[in-house]
Amino acid sequence: MKKIITTAVIVLIVVFTAYMAFIYYVTYSEGYRSGKLVKITKRGVVFKTWEGTLSQGVSDELQFHFSVQDDDKEVFDKLMNLQGRSVKLSYIERYGTFPWLGETNYYVKEVNEVDEIINVN
Repeated sequence: MKKIITTAVIVLIVVFTAYMAFIYYVTYSEGYRSGKLVKITKRGVVFKTWEGTLSQGVSDELQFHFSVQDDDKEVFDKLMNLQGRSVKLSYIERYGTFPWLGETNYYVKEVNEVDEIINVN
């Protein structure tokens, strides 16, 4: 009986570790989004995470919500300096997230300022 319980506990630990590694290291997609950086804010009750919003149009449906990991200090500094400007974000999307990493599955990895495009019709 002791051997069965020990084996079950080991299997549970291995499955939990594999799940955590999968969520953290495996990306679902990666890409770029452009728009006006609306806000970057630190949110949360227990875990404080950096969350941002990129406006890609007039309506609320065209907003891209993203997270920034605490160890991406360079990305965070750029976002703070470019708030209200047009930017191009490089991001990864994960299958899931953890409360201490952010509220969204989208994590910004690079930020570049772009010239604002004006449509003349």
